[in-house]
Amino acid sequence: MDCEEVRERALPRRTDDLRQTIYVELVHSLFATIVPTLIMSVAFTLSAALIHIRLQDPLLMALGLAGIVASITRVAVVLKCRRDAARYQDRAHARMMERWFGASYLAFALCLGAFGARVFMLASVEAHMLTICLLVGYCAGVAAVVGLRPLIAVPAMAVAILPAITVAAFNPDVLYWVLSGTAASLLAGGSYSVLVRHRATQAEIGKRISFASLARHDGLTELPNRLALREWFDAHVGHGPRERAVAVHYIDLDGFKPVNDRYGHPVGDALLRAVAGRLTHCLRAGDIAARLGGDEFAIIQRDLGHVDEAQLLSHRLASAVKQPFRIGEHDIRISACIGTVTSTSRTDDLERLLAEADEALYTAKRGGHIVTRRSQNSIAA
Repeated sequence: MDCEEVRERALPRRTDDLRQTIYVELVHSLFATIVPTLIMSVAFTLSAALIHIRLQDPLLMALGLAGIVASITRVAVVLKCRRDAARYQDRAHARMMERWFGASYLAFALCLGAFGARVFMLASVEAHMLTICLLVGYCAGVAAVVGLRPLIAVPAMAVAILPAITVAAFNPDVLYWVLSGTAASLLAGGSYSVLVRHRATQAEIGKRISFASLARHDGLTELPNRLALREWFDAHVGHGPRERAVAVHYIDLDGFKPVNDRYGHPVGDALLRAVAGRLTHCLRAGDIAARLGGDEFAIIQRDLGHVDEAQLLSHRLASAVKQPFRIGEHDIRISACIGTVTSTSRTDDLERLLAEADEALYTAKRGGHIVTRRSQNSIAA
């Protein structure tokens, strides 16, 4: 669909983006530390070995070996996902990492739960003491490390400790009844704490991201502001080799001030939002539009196969703004002057390119409406 054919509509709400960012950050918290996982792996291996030496039960040995394999797998998954978490920030990769983590975590919890249940079926008070210590320690570690993802944490705790305390509940000794009831109460309290912590952390992350977003977005059009544009440029264009050209378009609206004076600021604000929507719909997925202030906008177009692509986009942007706007009961017509500068030089920073694009814009205002130039660094090269 051509950008000229896009009807005016409100810019999409940022709620989904905020939720996605919160989700990704919560998933990445699963891999913040590997120390508790390593401690639990060592503790389980030693405990399983000592209990097997004491009880010499074949089923217990099989469950212990399964738990050790699951524990090694869990460590391997955490190590791999920790490396991937630094590279991938999107929801799809976060969901994949969470699934791998959850599967390995629950697999170990199942082995631990079956191991604990078998120990409590055998007559060894010493083994019972060591096992309940292991189970309670595991649940405490889950609540501390995985607590921000309750859909993993709560099932893992339940699967690990419920089999053992269920077997203990059928022991005729009243002390085992108390042990079973106490462990069940700790499980319920730990699960509740996990849910409360998850909700509180979600709200805290949401506020932090929202405040950071407010500092980097234009409140009227919801486009990135100059600060966000500079950060985006540094992250996507400024660093690393520049094998293909980049274009910076500086846009100024012609006829906006008379609209503001005639119809008032509410109509002027609505017009700016509509213009922002049209500009955004003209861009490829890898490009960015920002509002610099007033009726001035900037667009960065990267990875150009040929510099003529910059001029083509300039004409599309001008054509999009030139189409009539329906703002309330008013049909409004404005136009745009666009100054564009293209660069293949690695030494050009955003401020330099914006300054050169602004100079091209000044020329465009004196006639022609669209002026495209190569950056001075590119010419010198």
